Amino acid sequence: MTHGFGPVAPPDTQFRAAAEQRQAQLTKPAGALGRLEELGNWVAACQGTCPPKQFERARVVVFAGDHGIARHGVSAYPSEVTAQMVANFLGGGAAVNALAAVAGATVRVADISVDADTDPQVSKHKVRRSSGAIDREDALTAEEVRAAIEAGRAIADEEIDAGADLLIAGDMGIGNTTPATVLVASLTNTEPVAAVGRGTGVDDAGWIRKVAAIRDAMRRARPVVKDPVELLRVAGGADFAAMAAFLAQAATRRTPVVLDGVVVTAAAMVAEDLAAGASAWWLAGHRSTEPAHDLALRHLRLEPVIDLTLRLGEGSGALAALPILRSAVATLAEMSTFGEAGVSTADPEPASHAPNLSK
Repeated sequence: MTHGFGPVAPPDTQFRAAAEQRQAQLTKPAGALGRLEELGNWVAACQGTCPPKQFERARVVVFAGDHGIARHGVSAYPSEVTAQMVANFLGGGAAVNALAAVAGATVRVADISVDADTDPQVSKHKVRRSSGAIDREDALTAEEVRAAIEAGRAIADEEIDAGADLLIAGDMGIGNTTPATVLVASLTNTEPVAAVGRGTGVDDAGWIRKVAAIRDAMRRARPVVKDPVELLRVAGGADFAAMAAFLAQAATRRTPVVLDGVVVTAAAMVAEDLAAGASAWWLAGHRSTEPAHDLALRHLRLEPVIDLTLRLGEGSGALAALPILRSAVATLAEMSTFGEAGVSTADPEPASHAPNLSK
């Protein structure tokens, strides 16, 4: 099935080199700001300018969708919570809202496949109500997966056209760590028991049900694992297809993205298969406690900025990392060079030439 994405050109190596040169001239020992230097250089390469500019319109898009698998005991919460949380996001009462305010970002919610009617302002790209139970049926039809991919692409375009200079994908959907784990385990050829986490906090019996559901879904996914669109259709869901297209389109349009947890990073693995090279435009915000998240990060060769044992989703881990990314931009852009500050980098005079002050 065609999807309309091509290979993605990487961030600008010329400006990355210019940023590295500038780092060497700033008033600090070489390499003293560690990973902040590397992050600042990445932003300069993404923006195609050195020094880089501070982000003026960082934008979180929370992709909301339900999953039929949640009706089969794989989550600690009922599916009704998804729609309730969408309302909470709109009311400003969720973790993503609080963290976005601190990090200097704004939040948009997109209902892609919530199993309820939601506010018209969030449901204009809605594909269906709940994706199928992937252990026993396909998540989507061929037409629905196309619609979800178009929705994700359109949302990325809308945000970038409105001036977004940094994007964050977040997720909301009860049961969504199950399809996320199916995608990650299928693409990394990992046994279900090694990839399955507790999600929202299921008990042992729930964990056993989740492993069985993931095993069954992986069996159904195996024939299509090399075809990203078919994999999303069979074993992902409308929210995953939209997220994957959103991430691929952001990279196509040379806009950096901070990835969140296991759900977003699972979609990112498929997005890299849709648009080869897209991952060069992404930064891993954090490492979550879900085993599949670590597998996905290793697969994408992304090193997370923070590791705070978060497992919420919503974009929360990416937002917790955003102030660090802003710090990386600020140090590269705002620090003085040795020349500007009149700070000497030359060796002091040898001791033998020092004046005799003992008289």
